[in-house]
Amino acid sequence: MLSTAYMAHFNAPKFYNELKNNTIKRYNTVVGTSFGISVLLFALVGSLGFLTFGSASSGLILNNYSTKDILMSLSRVAVAVSIVFSFPLAFVGARDGWLDLLKVPSEKRSNALLNKATFAILSVITLIATQLKELAFIMSFAGATLGNALIYIYPALMFKSAVKKMGEKASKGLRREVPFALFSALLGLVMGSIGTKMALGML
Repeated sequence: MLSTAYMAHFNAPKFYNELKNNTIKRYNTVVGTSFGISVLLFALVGSLGFLTFGSASSGLILNNYSTKDILMSLSRVAVAVSIVFSFPLAFVGARDGWLDLLKVPSEKRSNALLNKATFAILSVITLIATQLKELAFIMSFAGATLGNALIYIYPALMFKSAVKKMGEKASKGLRREVPFALFSALLGLVMGSIGTKMALGML
């Protein structure tokens, strides 16, 4: 949960560009408020689930409840609706990322190209989804690899690169932060390795 609950990095530029009167101060307010609410909600749900079932908690906590429980059945519907309507946000980031890696210019990203890319990526994702049944493994493995990379490793490397490009213009404070950023990246690499090993142990 700690590795996957806050992965919104890929849409950060889009949210900033779409924010009305998009100043850094207003953006920080939006991010701080959103993450604060997320922390409270995830902590509450995670705590209640674990306090109810303890070590017997399933990767998807709803699986621990009876299928005859009406409230839990409604919760399953709510989760399905949430996934259906939030998936496009994550998918757009993934699709744009692949197009960036393939160095496709923005002006050449026609609707036809975007539709083909969407179909191709969704086909691969759907194929993988039909083969993986254990949600706990998927969440653990994704969190240990992609989650740690997005939270700890990539931001640190990007910060180091940005400071390097600034050259003499970089302040002493920014230069002092570089070692701490690299330590964060190293910490993420270690935690990711441990998490990956534990996730693979579920198979």
